[in-house]
Amino acid sequence: MQLTCGERVVRCLLGEPVDHVPYGVGIGWAPWGETYARWCAETGNPKLDVARELGFDGSFAGPAMVQGMHPVFPHTVLSEDAETITYRDERGITKRDRRDGHSMPQFIDYPVKTRADWETLKTERLRLDDTDRVSEDWPAFRARIAASGEAVQVGWFPYGPFGTARDLMGDEELLVAFYDDQELVADMMAHCTSLWLAVWAQVAAAVQIDHIHIWEDMSGRQGSLISMAMVERFMMPQYDRIAAFAREHGVRIVSVDTDGDCGELVPVMMRHGINMFLPFEVQAGNDILAYRAQYPELGIMGGLDKRALAADRAAIDVEMAKAKAMLAHGRFVPGFDHLIPPDVPWDNFRYAAERMREICFEA
Repeated sequence: MQLTCGERVVRCLLGEPVDHVPYGVGIGWAPWGETYARWCAETGNPKLDVARELGFDGSFAGPAMVQGMHPVFPHTVLSEDAETITYRDERGITKRDRRDGHSMPQFIDYPVKTRADWETLKTERLRLDDTDRVSEDWPAFRARIAASGEAVQVGWFPYGPFGTARDLMGDEELLVAFYDDQELVADMMAHCTSLWLAVWAQVAAAVQIDHIHIWEDMSGRQGSLISMAMVERFMMPQYDRIAAFAREHGVRIVSVDTDGDCGELVPVMMRHGINMFLPFEVQAGNDILAYRAQYPELGIMGGLDKRALAADRAAIDVEMAKAKAMLAHGRFVPGFDHLIPPDVPWDNFRYAAERMREICFEA
């Protein structure tokens, strides 16, 4: 059996036979910018192509489309000094960034503070009747995926009922709004979902969609940022609409990306059409072997402790053994539990990749 890379990853996540387990697929094999710069220096190759160098498989291709602000906010520098730049980005979020990029940005302000702000965005930048959101050259895209074998994906960062609402209002403001402006929260989630479904329908009219990805990032070490009652009330009606779209259009994978401890979310979201999760951060308490035992039908991507890559080969081998155990049960695409941080040397990463290749091709 010889599969394309797209067929391979979809079939693997669904527990169907594959020629080999997908290798090097997902964010768990991608470096931070600082990490990449370190690896370029360590290899002496300023244009290091990590995926090509290590022979990673392909996976998903996303057509050119706009799923958020359209038009975007103009990128505007508001102030700067020797160490930082304060600016408003294309999503209307005001941030302060270090010039050296050595930390996460500080989030200062968000585009929605009042219902009037939200109504303005709906009218000016999030219109449901916008016909210019899909700009893909379909003959060229079809030729690309025919040549590469990639599956077709829609969704991704920063699009999800909770994740997008948080981007519009900010963490604290959104969490307060769940109590004091529930109509606003519900309208944001419903409207954004309507927008995505309209855009995805245009894609589905041109090509077969294989994967819908929902980005939420709604958990910390302590679990979900909102109760499961609120998840069911505010979010799951939108998930039901997405699941209905997936059934109607033959989409086989519907996934969720959330950092932190996702233990509360998995069973709720599985009941509403989600069949794959990532990245299962180990330092937040996630144990993919425990998830596999509890949810044998769940597609899992990630879940290997990225901190091992900064340690030594013995620590890496522990994670490789975990991957082998997971592969014995299936529905698992192995990878580390988020982007690779800058304390990871190239030699360690190469060792991990080479060991993983052996495992993926022998499973």
